Amino acid sequence: MENAYIKLVPASNVHSISLDDVKNLFTYYKEITSKTGKQLDWDYDNAAFPYQIKEGNQQDNWFYLKSDHQKYNAIIVGVGHDLLTDENGETTEQPYLQITLPQSSTAGDKGKANELSKFLAKKLEAELHLFNGRIMHFYKRK
Repeated sequence: MENAYIKLVPASNVHSISLDDVKNLFTYYKEITSKTGKQLDWDYDNAAFPYQIKEGNQQDNWFYLKSDHQKYNAIIVGVGHDLLTDENGETTEQPYLQITLPQSSTAGDKGKANELSKFLAKKLEAELHLFNGRIMHFYKRK
């Protein structure tokens, strides 16, 4: 399994995230890609988001994206938080989204997971920790 993380930082435009928030962002993504497809007279929303949102375990805070397309299989999406301690000894929560590629994932799933992770990180103005370990900053830095 491979994981990518979208971490909310103090400069993010939100400071907490729920599974419903993530589902709403995916719905928004489908809407905007559908509009692009209509402009191009192409079924782009199916190509851009070839998944259905399937309920996972609400108690463990995850759901998964399942695809019937031959190039794609599944991506798991979860939410959680880390406890961080600063130099003054104060502990704060850092909410994050976790994007997981299970063993059954395809190369297409990894490409879509990277694309969707970047979209979510931009919308949330967050810090994205990619599958390859690199970090991308989508928040305003001083």
